[in-house]
Amino acid sequence: MRKKIGLIGGGQIGGNLALLAVQKQLGDVVLFDIPQAEGLVKGKALDINQLTAVDGYDCRVLGTIDWKDLAGSDVLIITAGVPRKPGMSREDLLDVNLKIMRDVASNIKTHCPNSFVINIANPLDAMVYALHRITGFKKSQVVGMAGVLDTSRLKFFVAEALGCSIRDVEALVLGGHGDDMVPILRYSTAGGVPLTQLLPKEKLDALVKRTREGGAELVALYKTGSAYFAPAASAIAMAESYLLDRKRILPCAAYLEGEYGIRGCFMGVPVQIGAGGVEKIIEVELNAEEKSQMEKSFQSVKKTVDSVKL
Repeated sequence: MRKKIGLIGGGQIGGNLALLAVQKQLGDVVLFDIPQAEGLVKGKALDINQLTAVDGYDCRVLGTIDWKDLAGSDVLIITAGVPRKPGMSREDLLDVNLKIMRDVASNIKTHCPNSFVINIANPLDAMVYALHRITGFKKSQVVGMAGVLDTSRLKFFVAEALGCSIRDVEALVLGGHGDDMVPILRYSTAGGVPLTQLLPKEKLDALVKRTREGGAELVALYKTGSAYFAPAASAIAMAESYLLDRKRILPCAAYLEGEYGIRGCFMGVPVQIGAGGVEKIIEVELNAEEKSQMEKSFQSVKKTVDSVKL
């Protein structure tokens, strides 16, 4: 029997998630949205199903507005929410998206109690915290997608700066999904060579700044929304590791209980994702400057989380 992938939110990210899941043949997909978007999700499902004939994909997509169709999903990916517009921070979305998350999380608890849940909705760290609190799911069952995306942006910028294959670039971005995220350059390499030996400090500082502002750069270009290709690919990488028990080590927003000196909050850290969900949180050794940056990022996350009224 094929795996079942539930996608909550049928917008730009949701549609790309469905397409990628089918192309990777991860399982059958259920694309869910509110009644006002019934035509949208059913249309995208039909469109992708017709695409499967071109390359011979056997997975199928169902577009629905009925929560019952999501029952039995092995993995759920949440994109539901209002996207950023120019001039908005992720935190500006808190009130409106928290209202949506309350409804989503309550229905997940009722209809999909055994699913592994990946949240993409912004403000990421606060939304995944609310999701965890409302569902009451185990910490291994709930995770936020942010670090994979932020790291992918840094990797692309580095490959572009060096003129090298992106396959040879490894990078690590920790912390909250915001302007205070923490790219760890000491653990970032190209062909195994530390970036600190390949690029001057001023160039590295510019790459870090562009990574931190990566979302805002795309919002300014799109004008009517935010990124969707790279966020979808990032969440699918996490879902694939879970569904296929790959046990990949990926930077994700995980619930911390003392790791990195942080307790009771979701923060971007390296985690191992396998069939057990978030199977392990990996603590990397940070120097004084990196610890200071992580603390600053945590305080930014905590400020937003403290605004969450459940």
